[in-house]
Amino acid sequence: MVNRRGPHGGWRAGALLIAAVMGAPLLSATPAVAVHGAVPGDFNGDGYRDAVLPAPGANVAGKEGAGAVVVLYGSASGLSTSRRATLTQNTAEVPGTAEPNDGFGAATATADLNRDGYADLVVSAPYEDTARGEDTGTVTVLWGSRKGLTSGTDLPATTPGAYYGLDVAALSTGPGAKTEVLVAGYEGSMRFTGPFSRRGTYGQAVENQDTASVGSVALGDFDHGGFPDDVAVTVRLSGLSGGEIYVDPVYGGAQQTGNGLIAATGDINGDGYADLVAGDPDEPDRAGADGALGGRVLVWYGSAHGIARDAQPVQLTQNTPGIPGSSEKEDKFGGALAVADLNRDGLADIVIGSPLEDTGRRNAGQVTVIPGRRTGALGDGAYAFTQDTAGIPGADEAEDAFGTTVAVGDITKDGRPELFISAAEENSATGAVWVLPGGTNGPTAKGSRMITAPSVGFPQKENTLLGGNGLLGVI
Repeated sequence: MVNRRGPHGGWRAGALLIAAVMGAPLLSATPAVAVHGAVPGDFNGDGYRDAVLPAPGANVAGKEGAGAVVVLYGSASGLSTSRRATLTQNTAEVPGTAEPNDGFGAATATADLNRDGYADLVVSAPYEDTARGEDTGTVTVLWGSRKGLTSGTDLPATTPGAYYGLDVAALSTGPGAKTEVLVAGYEGSMRFTGPFSRRGTYGQAVENQDTASVGSVALGDFDHGGFPDDVAVTVRLSGLSGGEIYVDPVYGGAQQTGNGLIAATGDINGDGYADLVAGDPDEPDRAGADGALGGRVLVWYGSAHGIARDAQPVQLTQNTPGIPGSSEKEDKFGGALAVADLNRDGLADIVIGSPLEDTGRRNAGQVTVIPGRRTGALGDGAYAFTQDTAGIPGADEAEDAFGTTVAVGDITKDGRPELFISAAEENSATGAVWVLPGGTNGPTAKGSRMITAPSVGFPQKENTLLGGNGLLGVI
């Protein structure tokens, strides 16, 4: 496939795709890019979580855009770029071979799949050419061990469809079928359940073609039943802001109210049920239609009965009371998303990227945190970060796209999670990742650091996309 960078660094497919989802035509012939990055995981079992920095645009052995993933090992003193491992399809015991524009690292997810005490890393290469055809894609599990991530096996697709691995999600709530990997692609989604083994075996693989052209996936236990519930979000559809959102997808089973391009899960109100959060960075095509000026985030609360198709979501925008800023055209509020407890109050908080937010400079980007609440309206106590926030290295520049991706994880084992923020367009799209230390009341800019592509061994002068490309290819 010939990949071309879009106006904000996204890969665009040269081939025309003719498809429909539930009878609704695709708005664009370009594939959605992978949207999620892995949360930190303890891959070497030393008690400290290790950070995952994807670089899907990295050149490998002269192969442009082959892609790589950098793991920075955690410690009591935080991260050091010298304590790192770089993994590619040319790494020993990793399946495949680095080839131009494979995009290895386009989507990543973390979970202890084989339940051996070591976190494992799921990595996609959605533009890999395989025996199934051109740009059919691959998904690989890199297995954790005492020596870190040292070997890998593939999770195979069962159809010839394109772009397998546009997004991946992984969750382990227990043994067997309570451990799952969910993969997005243009033929639908693939669900793999345990038991998994580092030999590459798994319990069951189920293909869902009832919901085609899936661009984002997530997993969460919405009814507290002990098993992961699947979330599939289609690519953008005509007549909608974003795509349709499905919980435990079945034909015709989309949420009746609300659309989006990315999903995440977590218990925002502390009732024991995971809640579904969707980012809908698109704006309505016409006044009064679904969507919101500048983008929005939607929240569906879980319950003993899960999440009903006709459930009405809570809508959050930058015009919601308590949320910093104001809704402005093309902010892309909801263009990146993570849900995690940042301030240790037992409630998951919503981390939202607005990568094209104008902060005095065009498309410089912003990240907003909305604290979870047991009662009352969401929005109170929200706060935001930009590159102009005191203590954050660097400075706002036009087109940086700060907030391209966001992730949360405690890498120092002090109980205070760090916040990871990427800007794919920083420094000619070589990209950068900021690590904000965890504080008493959440992440703090003081003591934060910026990790650039050259600092982790990528010498190329453009398009490394350290931290991932998020939704920049389609928003």
